[in-house]
Amino acid sequence: MADNLFRRFLHAAPDLDKAFVLRQQPISFREAFAAAARFAHVLTSHGVVPGDRVAVQVEKSPAALFLYLACLRAGAVYLPLNTGYTASELTYFVGDAEPRLFICAEKDRQKIAAALPGTELLTLSDDGLAGSLAAEAAAAPSAFTDADMGMADLASILYTSGTTGRSKGAMLSHGNLYSNAQALKQVWRFSDKDMLLHALPIFHIHGLFVATNVSLISGAGMILLPKFDLDAVFRALPDASVMMGVPTFYTRMLRDQRLNQETTRHIRLFVSGSAPLLAETHRQWRDRTGHAILERYGMTETGMNTSNPYEGLRLPGSVGLPLPGVELRIADREGNPLPQGEIGMIEVRGPNVFQGYWRMAEKTAAEFRPDGYFMTGDLGTVDADGYVHIVGRDKDLIISGGFNVYPKEIESLIDELPGVEESAVVGLPHQDFGEGVTAFIVRKDAGLSEGDVLDALGDKLARFKHPKRVIFLDQLPRNTMGKVQKSLMRETYRDLYS
Repeated sequence: MADNLFRRFLHAAPDLDKAFVLRQQPISFREAFAAAARFAHVLTSHGVVPGDRVAVQVEKSPAALFLYLACLRAGAVYLPLNTGYTASELTYFVGDAEPRLFICAEKDRQKIAAALPGTELLTLSDDGLAGSLAAEAAAAPSAFTDADMGMADLASILYTSGTTGRSKGAMLSHGNLYSNAQALKQVWRFSDKDMLLHALPIFHIHGLFVATNVSLISGAGMILLPKFDLDAVFRALPDASVMMGVPTFYTRMLRDQRLNQETTRHIRLFVSGSAPLLAETHRQWRDRTGHAILERYGMTETGMNTSNPYEGLRLPGSVGLPLPGVELRIADREGNPLPQGEIGMIEVRGPNVFQGYWRMAEKTAAEFRPDGYFMTGDLGTVDADGYVHIVGRDKDLIISGGFNVYPKEIESLIDELPGVEESAVVGLPHQDFGEGVTAFIVRKDAGLSEGDVLDALGDKLARFKHPKRVIFLDQLPRNTMGKVQKSLMRETYRDLYS
């Protein structure tokens, strides 16, 4: 049988009867793999063949994870979609990826069916126990002959975007996902003795391909929380050994009086990513708990690229050292390596780097150097000890609460509103979200208010894309060529949320 990601997960499980997921009751590896088999039977009964895309927009549950494993077993390409996306936003993804099946939340079936006519739908309830997918799976066998997929075959497409607003589907192979999970297992010392506190969403690379894949490849268990909830997190901490989160998790925990050395003494590792963690948060966390948060750096197209060390200095403001197997360089605009300490484009090469953008051959070619290095779009520098420091982004990407937000999409909607002359959207430092989405608007109508703008964006954008604030200006700052100077706005208003 071909070697693929699911086979690696299967071989990594030290004891199939060991608990893999803790939710209301423990679910063993054996039960999880059997559930994945039943789901795989449902997929194939609906005509899914290897290489077909299966789009999934459901709430987090053990069954949602088993559906991911089912796609691996059936040879399908797993396409997770943010649960915040509106029905109108989904039309692009479905039109571009052309999934054979769309699996949606049971409560959303009616509106999804109306938005996606002609798309075959299955449903899953929020707890994963009901819906048409669960009903069909209940009668399916618990054994499945896995598709003959190899490490070079596609396992998933994750959509990311550019500043043009057009989303791009990053194609990730079984080998990409395996290599990254294996490197993180090694660097973070994961083993089958670990229990991960999992409060992240699973439509995102952090919660799915970092948290889940690393646990599976290590034979570790997971305490699966539906979402980040302070009471639930503090209840789970004594039973966990590792917690992964975004900066928002840590800043909110710091505001809770329950956080101290006693409540965190069972945890051997706290990991943060998906957005910059402020140095002050690092210091406060160490003072309160005695633990140093481990920060790492990655992106949809590559998985994780760097990590602060498990042993040794975890440097606030740095994303650490390149992972095993990952080559990283700082280059100029032409791809020429720059001397140590200079700022330039972060470029990476390795088995973690994606296969290209779905149906975008020209865009793919434009993002890679002739020698195979991928241009991340991030600007950074490497210090004398080899630690990588990110100083900005070559594009205007905003990372708010761990989610990518692309200004052009929001600006286009704002500019269409009556009373708006023009707009610019930037990210400003925010203690909770890493960056707060902020809209700057020049009005044609002096009566236009912040509330009017936010109300108008309402159901047109996922909530995480909504501006935290709207600032009205007489004019947007421009250079001599007429280009809006977003860097000046970021500097002038950098303390808006402090």
